[in-house]
Amino acid sequence: MVDNLEQGYFGIGIYNGKTPENLGVLWRSAQNMGASFIFTIGNRYAKQACDTHKAVGAMPYFHYKDFDDFYAHLPKSAMLVGVELDEKAVPLETFEHPRRCVYLLGAEDHGLSRKAIEKSHHLIKFDTRLSLNVAVAGSIVMYDRNMKKKFK
Repeated sequence: MVDNLEQGYFGIGIYNGKTPENLGVLWRSAQNMGASFIFTIGNRYAKQACDTHKAVGAMPYFHYKDFDDFYAHLPKSAMLVGVELDEKAVPLETFEHPRRCVYLLGAEDHGLSRKAIEKSHHLIKFDTRLSLNVAVAGSIVMYDRNMKKKFK
């Protein structure tokens, strides 16, 4: 029998995503990297995301109208991990991923809101000069999580 402390899950999503293409790429990576669910916050674009591997059919997809709606529906015991270039953020290289968490990414042009940053249990960042594409950033975070879990 598996001890509940050994079990874990993660979800990943974008806050006010700029393009449906970025969301489609992130969903495909999420499916490949073992995410339990995907989500979006806000209605910045009207067009539906491209989804080449039908990730929405393979895992739950949630949409929240705004950050407050999202935050009110965080899974119980899940830690909110914001991905943001912020002075309080720790480098991804040294970050210990929580067993149960939700990764929140902001769009490249606006990042996360001040409220999202303040409500995050953890903030992580990349050692880069400029911000990364949101789908690339999310894929790197999930890859890092899988590699650290694998070698733990």
